[in-house]
Amino acid sequence: MAISGRGRMLAAVAGAAAAGAAFLYLREKKGWTPAFTIEAADGAFEIRRYPALTVVEAVRPGRRDRALGDGFAALAGYVLGSGSGRQRLPTTLPVMAAPVDGGWRVRVPLPEDRIADLPVPGEGVTIATLSARRIAALRFTGRVDDRLLRDQEMALRGRLIDRGEGPAGGVEHALYYSPMLPGRLRQNEVWLPC
Repeated sequence: MAISGRGRMLAAVAGAAAAGAAFLYLREKKGWTPAFTIEAADGAFEIRRYPALTVVEAVRPGRRDRALGDGFAALAGYVLGSGSGRQRLPTTLPVMAAPVDGGWRVRVPLPEDRIADLPVPGEGVTIATLSARRIAALRFTGRVDDRLLRDQEMALRGRLIDRGEGPAGGVEHALYYSPMLPGRLRQNEVWLPC
């Protein structure tokens, strides 16, 4: 059976889209992530210990999508140098987001070998040090929305209860992807301190 010109064109577009998605996926996997040790693991659920960590953060008012977009834009400007003429910082993962009064706090971890030469951040961006902490994490994929995040948080809380533990603080979302990736390739986690 012969394939029409339109069929060949659609197949070529689909192949290019798949190749583009694979490129973005592999590029995202190359970002620096902070080291941690795993205390317990069961499938997508882990209890982790993170050492003290330096982050750059921004707090933005509003609903999750808008606040995260605005906060991430500010952090990306800082990390990428935004016309300052300075050397850009390496790509780091995850983008960490947590609800705060009236908005969201967005954080990006910074590699320890770059802390000494960090430039002074502009307005609305700060550098902070997180204490060493113990985190319960639950991995999942997909395009995040409020319902999916809430469902995953409840599942994580259930896993902690099953272990006879409870959270020691509020939820944080860890996003390991570019918004350009298709939903099924997006790696996400919900975190609860424990």
